[in-house]
Amino acid sequence: MTDAKATPAKTHRFATRAIHAGASPDPATGARVQPIYFTNGFVFDSTEQAADIFAMRRTGFSYSRGSNPTVAALERRVADLEGAKAAVAVSSGQSAVLLVLMTLLRSGDAYVASPRLFGGSLGLMRRLDGRYDLHPQFAAGLTPEDFEAAITPRTRAIVCESIVNPCAAVMDLEGIAAVAKRHGLPLVVDNTLASPALIRPIEHGADIVVHSTSKFLGGSGQTIGGVICDAGRFDWARADRYDLINAPWPDYEGLVVRERFPDMPFAVACRLFGLRDLGPGLSPMNAFLTLTGIETLPLRMARHCANARTVAAYLKDHPKVAWVSYPGLPGQEGAALAERYVPQGPGSIFTFALKGGEPDAIRFIMGLELISHLVNIGEIKSLAIHPASTTHRQLRPEERDAARVGSETVRLSVGLENVEDLIADIAQALAKLD
Repeated sequence: MTDAKATPAKTHRFATRAIHAGASPDPATGARVQPIYFTNGFVFDSTEQAADIFAMRRTGFSYSRGSNPTVAALERRVADLEGAKAAVAVSSGQSAVLLVLMTLLRSGDAYVASPRLFGGSLGLMRRLDGRYDLHPQFAAGLTPEDFEAAITPRTRAIVCESIVNPCAAVMDLEGIAAVAKRHGLPLVVDNTLASPALIRPIEHGADIVVHSTSKFLGGSGQTIGGVICDAGRFDWARADRYDLINAPWPDYEGLVVRERFPDMPFAVACRLFGLRDLGPGLSPMNAFLTLTGIETLPLRMARHCANARTVAAYLKDHPKVAWVSYPGLPGQEGAALAERYVPQGPGSIFTFALKGGEPDAIRFIMGLELISHLVNIGEIKSLAIHPASTTHRQLRPEERDAARVGSETVRLSVGLENVEDLIADIAQALAKLD
């Protein structure tokens, strides 16, 4: 169990907290930068202390798979920025989604999921459905009414993204949160594409927030990691569901997580089951690099959004481009929701389609010289990929079309380069399509 506590009252603004939250000068050495604790185990003062930590009777570090001081600093910082009571850092964003679903659900349970999600999330959901009967009930569309229509007596949660990867649609989080509240369901929001610099889903009613820290939080394409944030306000007291939170744990002397940890029961359940049992712990080096990246998050997101808006506008007016999916442009589908939730801009990841279809999409990507052909997103460097053959290849053709990742589609992740250089690279790649 980590020594992370509930987030203190926020007395500083976001950019200040991005630099300072969760870490302080090292009391042993005075080091101002968060130390990297490269150790797998921690010496106990006594056998009583060791027993108490393992039985969850007191907090403290025991083994780095479950908690590490460097990782705990990252957890505190992300929890602070998201307005959560606690956070659990894990080895990847995919692990974060997996742990959330497996902590919430038992075999036979279901959850309502957005029909537009990152391809890796969709693939995971279908695998869990086929092998473990954790059943995704996909909403017919993106409106709150679509989510409500998909709820059944088996439903135990609602899952969506704040900004959809990769089409950049902005979700009506307050509307979906109202649906979740009416039905007594936790709302889980993947906030990877927005980051807390653009959207803080808990402020709009979310109960659980997940991130792939490999994207904007880290920012430099150096690390893999994920984080789960617990808002700490959902009423988990349902005897017929959420057994990891409500039922006694025999191997922890009958511990009932909701009773022992009322402010952060979901985070504690994720740590006990997800990290102690399943084991996808985060490396302290990756935690350190992510902490360093977060220090510049507000500055980077402002530049990401400004560059993306300029690039999207250029593509929208280009004669070889069929359409652009970026609601930060006037008149685009979803522009009103984008203005409401992300006035700074809906991030820097979006899709566009070439009139020449898949052959031109492939030639365009291969013709880029400055923008890298790379599957990640949210880096300081600009990146391009063909999602239909990579990140979303497991979708059926009609599903790819609905998600705006058909074979003619290119996904861009716009970085921090001078925007004139980005447009020049895009222009020369488009010129090669003649």
